[in-house]
Amino acid sequence: MTDAPFHVLIIGGGTGGMALAHGLKRAGISFAVYEREETRSSGLHGYRVGINPDGSRALKYLLPPELFDTFLATCARAPKYFSFLKEDLTPSVTLDIVESDDPVNNEKSVSRMTLRQVLLTGIEDEVHFGKTFTHYEKESDGRVTAYFDDGTSATGDLLVAADGANSRVRQQYLPHSRVQDANIISITAKVPLTPETKALLPYKVHQGIGLVVAPKGYSCILHTMEFGWDREGRVKSGIGGNDAALIDQWPGLLFDNTRDYINWGFWASTDKFPQGVLKKSPEELIKLVLDMTPDWSPNLRKLFSMGDPQTTFPINIRTSVPIPRWSASNVTLIGDAIHTMTPGQGVGANTSLRDAARLCKLLIEYVSGDIPLLKAVDTYEAKMVEYGFEAVKESLKQTGGDQPIHKPVIGRAALASMRGYFWVARHVPAVQRKMAEDLYLDRGGNREVYGELVPPGAN
Repeated sequence: MTDAPFHVLIIGGGTGGMALAHGLKRAGISFAVYEREETRSSGLHGYRVGINPDGSRALKYLLPPELFDTFLATCARAPKYFSFLKEDLTPSVTLDIVESDDPVNNEKSVSRMTLRQVLLTGIEDEVHFGKTFTHYEKESDGRVTAYFDDGTSATGDLLVAADGANSRVRQQYLPHSRVQDANIISITAKVPLTPETKALLPYKVHQGIGLVVAPKGYSCILHTMEFGWDREGRVKSGIGGNDAALIDQWPGLLFDNTRDYINWGFWASTDKFPQGVLKKSPEELIKLVLDMTPDWSPNLRKLFSMGDPQTTFPINIRTSVPIPRWSASNVTLIGDAIHTMTPGQGVGANTSLRDAARLCKLLIEYVSGDIPLLKAVDTYEAKMVEYGFEAVKESLKQTGGDQPIHKPVIGRAALASMRGYFWVARHVPAVQRKMAEDLYLDRGGNREVYGELVPPGAN
């Protein structure tokens, strides 16, 4: 390494990469982010992210306190319930989502676009847009240079791949790693929240999260997102004074087109869909969902039909194939760049944030002189590979096209068994409480604590 200040190259301006950038800035560590999107509001970033205690804990560690408060103020109304539903919208069982006096340990809902704008706040000058990574090269002095398709390059001491499931950094660095189809296709859309659309959902589904589990392995997730600002972007009446001030003063709202909505996402195993589904128009996709659900609740089908075509698209769900540990170097990876997972557990973004917090903490130890760089990276990767690939495995169990519920014969038995368990939980309070507690703990309740972010030399 050279005598120049330690400098980190972050490839990708998604959730994990931007959160890491904030932590490095707070620590006084030099960095730059290279993002392929052309502007801070380009790309499709409008859907829900569930931020669990793992994610909140990481954000509190990485973000400046005032920006963490802005994050809390710009979250949607927190969900109170998690309802497992039949296709007629009647509940199989409804769980109370565990609440905590500590805001870090609560479940949160945030728009992807809103979270993007929060994470861009305060570090705009360190983010370089329109930079599509092509490859990297190791220099003779041990540093690493990233090259971009516009002919430019950047050199640093550590390169962090935060460039998502199709990571070009991973493809070069770990060419044996693979991301494969999970044999699940999802069709998703947003519906503006109005009195009419709100009335289509049962109260506890509107106030929480609903998951329809139906025959043939068909499923549908339902989220209602209500924010602290109205259709014109003005702070709503009744919002707490501190939150209202934070929203009103937050420059990110100028770039955020998010407004109250209901998000539905329908999925099934790939073999249930016609050929060419990924190329169908939004209108054709909505008709397809309606054709596949003729016996579902009329209210739910009405909600499907009201999907905004501009927000309707198909997703071919993919998953990483876990690989053995590799030798640490001054190239490392976070988030989907290394452990892409299905949405089965809803922990992808949270795992990325967990990565960012762990890596930041270890880089602070390196800059403080407490640990060599490669030891810092190796220590980070050892833990990240463990919990990251475990999340990949568990998510695939929940949302994978090869699961029994998708099979023609045993699928009916699997659904009957699941509904039988739900019936027991509905009628036995102790079982219901155990389900709620397990959900809370699986999503990071009372787990890893990072402490306070202390810049090198602060002590």
